[in-house]
Amino acid sequence: MKAITIFRHTAAEGAGYFADFLKRQNIPFHIIKLDKGEAVPSSLAETSALVFMGGPMSVSDDINWIEPELELIRQAIAIDMPVLGHCLGGQLISKALGGTIGPNPVKELGWLPVQKQHNQHANNWLSGLPANFDAFHWHGETFTIPDGATNILASQHCPNQAFVIGNTLAMQCHVEMTAEMVIDWATIHAADIAIATDSIQSYEQQVESLNEKIAVLQNHADQLYTRWLRPLVQI
Repeated sequence: MKAITIFRHTAAEGAGYFADFLKRQNIPFHIIKLDKGEAVPSSLAETSALVFMGGPMSVSDDINWIEPELELIRQAIAIDMPVLGHCLGGQLISKALGGTIGPNPVKELGWLPVQKQHNQHANNWLSGLPANFDAFHWHGETFTIPDGATNILASQHCPNQAFVIGNTLAMQCHVEMTAEMVIDWATIHAADIAIATDSIQSYEQQVESLNEKIAVLQNHADQLYTRWLRPLVQI
């Protein structure tokens, strides 16, 4: 199969556990480092799927790679090519499909629970996952659910945590985390978590029992990623 194309928008928010998952399955992938000036491909000829990682920027910012990414997403979804978005990546998918992105009522930073929604698509995509589980969050903006898509996850402070349409999965939350990434983000953005609230966790809260939390999250990620890959491979 052709390599999966992964778009990295900033060095601190790389492919993380998603890359580990693909390596374990011997699935080829290529990372386009937009933060290093690498270009967005103009066509889908050399890829089997698209994956968009997170980043501290907004999809509303004037950045030269945003419009080419949106166009590539539209091309992929039009032919049912699998597309996956994490946080900023999910927002890009929503915008590409006509959704809007704006401020969430509060920032969500840290380990916070998400809940399965009660619909057929949630049952399909989240089969095997608990009705409520902790995901990692790091966002101040959120997306709307585009026409034709279905919301499958929600949280207390952000009702649109994930949606699906065809072979596309867009997430506001992060399931690609490693322990190192959690520590890096909580260190880099220490000022953002200096004052804890019910939606913002302190550094100490984020790293408490970290290895155990990561192990559970990665088990959930395995199930999500396996379902997303179903159109391409049998795992």
